[in-house]
Amino acid sequence: MIQIMNDYGYLGIFFLIFIENVFPPIPSEVVLLFGGAMTVLAGLNAPTVVIVATLGSIAGAIVLYLLGRILKAERLRRLFSGRFGRILRLKPEDVDKATAWFTKYEKKAVLICRCVPIVRSLISIPAGIAEMNVPLFLLLTTLGSAVWNTVLVCLGSFLGNQWETALPFFEKYSDVILVIAII
Repeated sequence: MIQIMNDYGYLGIFFLIFIENVFPPIPSEVVLLFGGAMTVLAGLNAPTVVIVATLGSIAGAIVLYLLGRILKAERLRRLFSGRFGRILRLKPEDVDKATAWFTKYEKKAVLICRCVPIVRSLISIPAGIAEMNVPLFLLLTTLGSAVWNTVLVCLGSFLGNQWETALPFFEKYSDVILVIAII
């Protein structure tokens, strides 16, 4: 990831954040902290890094939103009623619970979840399934992503060469969020 950012600068940041949104195991924390460090070390412009990262987040969110629109709740129920559901330990009724939760909190969920590792990407799928208003989804995704991106880019910029020292904090943050999500 660091090599891509070194080689392609802003375009590399956009691409990595886009990919991170579509494939959540890629940690945005690394990309954004290093992107912030590059504002000091390589002369990148911090506001431009935030804008490019936010555009990458939006592009990835659109892909997953469309996936949700294609999947629909009924398809997920069928998918979870078979072998795939047993592997993931998900049941068809979990889709109904998730849909009801999302419908109740959709605006808050999209805005706040954009600042939560792993969930920040996945929240786009229930938004698509629920057929959330697209302009509202994009607005909330933009705001939430911009906040997350700004915090991490500024922190990376502040830390400069020491940007990696913040990674353990974000690993613990991710672990706590994962435990809460499992509970």
